[in-house]
Amino acid sequence: MSDVIEKAVATMRDKFGDGFDGSAKFVIEGEGTIMVDGAGVRAADEPAEVTLSASTDTFRAILDGDLSPTAAFMSGRLSIDGDMGQAMRLGSAMG
Repeated sequence: MSDVIEKAVATMRDKFGDGFDGSAKFVIEGEGTIMVDGAGVRAADEPAEVTLSASTDTFRAILDGDLSPTAAFMSGRLSIDGDMGQAMRLGSAMG
């Protein structure tokens, strides 16, 4: 597992605690994939209701709170495939 994925999983565990009511996959280009669901946050690549894809820099800015997921999506830096309602709930949970 890459250092980027390892650090992102740790940060996201702080944000999501015991998990998320639904399922989401975060694809960090060139690094790997993170799953968030009722089982918690982990480095994995499994089917999900929504898939969010971004570069390492964009994903890091979102996790650090320097870039809102909405702004990243609107500017084309974050792509979303699947259930937009789940994506909006994730954005709220990520702060």
